[in-house]
Amino acid sequence: MTESIGEELARWGKVAWLETTGRTSGNPVTAAVGFVEGADGSLLVAAGSESADWALNLKANPRCHVTISDVVGWYDAIEVDEAERGGAVVQLILKYGTPAEGLGRGPVFRLTPAVMTEFHS
Repeated sequence: MTESIGEELARWGKVAWLETTGRTSGNPVTAAVGFVEGADGSLLVAAGSESADWALNLKANPRCHVTISDVVGWYDAIEVDEAERGGAVVQLILKYGTPAEGLGRGPVFRLTPAVMTEFHS
């Protein structure tokens, strides 16, 4: 199987390989997204439009699986408020350069490591 450019960039740590649950299909859906890491270990990601499938999927089901280099784990997405939104978009533009200027037209999320609970019967 051939690795996509997005998967390769995620393996190099340049982007996050984000797996969401399709809001209609329920199937896994993947996308390569730019990110900035917060001091608390959270990740900030921003969509370029309101209709970005991965962002709509996160709104429907905020649990996602993220791979960045050798870091792999489950995260929970929370859409940030307006006060945090602008700063997140600026950080992404500074990291990725002018092609990232389209960011901010869609939702911005903070991804925090998920607390996994295990149930025993």
